[in-house]
Amino acid sequence: MSDYRIVTKKIIRGGFFADRRTQIMSGVGILSAVAAYLVGDSDVFAMLQAIFTLGGIYFLRKSSKTKGKENE
Repeated sequence: MSDYRIVTKKIIRGGFFADRRTQIMSGVGILSAVAAYLVGDSDVFAMLQAIFTLGGIYFLRKSSKTKGKENE
């Protein structure tokens, strides 16, 4: 198989970030909530609500990865 096809398959499947999509989206959401507060588009309560929601999504995803695995 040519190198072009291998690289294309990696990009389509997500490459290095394939299993980190939820964490990346949560991080970007938190940054955008903080940025919206800093430029005056939202108040502190809307920013905190978005941060806690996106933080919860991050930790929910992290805890669901360990379910069903036996402790070593």
